[in-house]
Amino acid sequence: MNLSWWVVLPFVLMLAVIAVAPLIPGVQEIWDRLGAKLVVALILGVPTAAAVWIWLSPDLVLSSLQEYVEFIALIASLFVVCGGFFLAGNLRATPRNNAILLGIGGVLASFIGTTGAAMVMIRPLLNANRERKNKAHTVIFAIFVIANCGGLLTPLGDPPLYIGLLRGVPFMWTFSLFPQWLFINALLVLTYVGLDRRFYHAEGPQAISQDQANATRVNLHGRLNILWLVVIIASVAFLGDFVWIKVLVQVGAAAASYFFTDKQTRLRDNEFTWGPILEVAVLFLGIFLTMIPALAYLRSVADQLPLNEYTFFGFTGALSSVLDNAPTYLTFFEMGTQMPGTSLVAGVPSLYLTAISLGAVTCGAITYIGNGPNFMVKAIAEERGVVMPSFGRYVVWALRYLVPILVAMVCLFISPLMWVKLLGAVIAVILVAQSLLQILRTRP
Repeated sequence: MNLSWWVVLPFVLMLAVIAVAPLIPGVQEIWDRLGAKLVVALILGVPTAAAVWIWLSPDLVLSSLQEYVEFIALIASLFVVCGGFFLAGNLRATPRNNAILLGIGGVLASFIGTTGAAMVMIRPLLNANRERKNKAHTVIFAIFVIANCGGLLTPLGDPPLYIGLLRGVPFMWTFSLFPQWLFINALLVLTYVGLDRRFYHAEGPQAISQDQANATRVNLHGRLNILWLVVIIASVAFLGDFVWIKVLVQVGAAAASYFFTDKQTRLRDNEFTWGPILEVAVLFLGIFLTMIPALAYLRSVADQLPLNEYTFFGFTGALSSVLDNAPTYLTFFEMGTQMPGTSLVAGVPSLYLTAISLGAVTCGAITYIGNGPNFMVKAIAEERGVVMPSFGRYVVWALRYLVPILVAMVCLFISPLMWVKLLGAVIAVILVAQSLLQILRTRP
């Protein structure tokens, strides 16, 4: 059946509401209510799914609902289990210690998800920097590394990659992105060290002495949750073909974590609430239902679009920076299945899948609305008294410190042209040199 372009309108409207509603005064207060999100999801999603059921195929609706259940089961179970961890204590807020925490968070993000890692690491970062005046930049780089770019290595790391797993991408394939993961996150941490050293030396002596006096030993609470985390990871890796068993295992691990974790650790230390995961479940219900005809249409027109390794990264990245990155990934994944090429992964040429994956995961950090954990980290920081930049000023930070690294990465790892790779190498050398000069200038 030939589909007209207007079948994508419910999907576009759903994403537009998610992106714009939080930014409009007056509307924002209404949108903050879970009921408002549920109404929008049902108004747009149910009629769309009913139309697909009647005029296209019931199997498309049933398949999308199954993917939704698998997706929410994983995200929710990780959310619950990671909410049982708490890193108590107060490290000294030196550039080295801050960089170590960012690096640990970047590694954790790939194995417990960007949302889980952000929940685990943001409070220790804020505790460590409590006495410092200059700390907004630390939260910004936590969004870059922990809430986004660190989640590249496994399907557990970021929702787009898990969507890929559900569509047939092998669990181990994302480990092929290790060079890009290391390049991006190492440069981000190095850039942060140079920047933080400058801010650290601008702190007054009273702030530094208070930071030293208040330092305490770090201790991880809720260690039993490591077991439940391993169970969830194993379910994704080994139960992919047994959908409902996998879902039951993940729900069981989450329930065990919730009931066996000390309530003080979860509720008082971590201030755990169900609000964030309920919001994700409601919004993605609307997304999964409205995207059914949109994906069918995009599959039919993919061969008419100017798609290559650059545009796959650029289109996916640009949309992921202002819309939710999971449906953006899936949109271009479906387009990729219609593209000619070799080394197919789940029906998509490997080079294109690499570009789509990198664009969806890394560019979600360019704005506050690009990835769910971004706003969560910002909100927690502001609750602790950190003055965070506005939406526009945050974008300026991303354009200055994140985007040049991504440009160098695209040139080095995605482009097949040697002169473009050389350009990427030059950009990378300049970025490293700038950070090293900053560090040398602030030597004690």
